[in-house]
Amino acid sequence: MTDEDLIAAAREAAAQSYSPYSRFAVGSALLFSDGTVVTGTNIENASYGLALCAETVAVAKAMDAGVRGGLEAVAVTGPGDAPITPCGRCRQVLNELAQLGGTDPDILCVGPDEVRRTTLSALLPDAFGPASLV
Repeated sequence: MTDEDLIAAAREAAAQSYSPYSRFAVGSALLFSDGTVVTGTNIENASYGLALCAETVAVAKAMDAGVRGGLEAVAVTGPGDAPITPCGRCRQVLNELAQLGGTDPDILCVGPDEVRRTTLSALLPDAFGPASLV
């Protein structure tokens, strides 16, 4: 799967966003080493603190499907003029899934005209995860 394919999957997910309050539709796509792609979109709630981010939804869907290892890449898309990055909470949620497979996935931060490639460890250095509890 190419970066463009993964980004397209994230954009398709964003089209399903439930974001009536912020009108900030976000989509995420997770790519696993076996070729599995799991998508998610943000889901807002009238009680703002209960909103779910796109990356968190995608991770929950992957975990529910039993996909727990081999996270290779994540694409995140949203509106606006600049590439979007995962929020702090999503970085931590992605880290949990990545550590289960011992990976440091590429993160594609997508804007309308630019894609910034980084790694999860660059976005969340010295992360706390499953290995921290041993």
